[in-house]
Amino acid sequence: MTTYCQVTGKKPSFGNAVSHSHRKTRRRWDPNLQTKRYFVPSLGRTIKLTVSTTGIKTIDKRGIESVVAEMIARGEKF
Repeated sequence: MTTYCQVTGKKPSFGNAVSHSHRKTRRRWDPNLQTKRYFVPSLGRTIKLTVSTTGIKTIDKRGIESVVAEMIARGEKF
């Protein structure tokens, strides 16, 4: 599974976990990624996307057709 959102491009961010004594160790914050299947009428098939919850809301708002057209223009594989 990819570690980034195919719609929004969100990737893990990195930083420090700081303890009570202020020791710092490296950690990462992962986006909330979900694997979703969408039917795209223009392609005539179902596609499987790895999207963040923000990406799911974007698809709900703008529609799968416009999001897929933008992804194809960007060169994204699905």
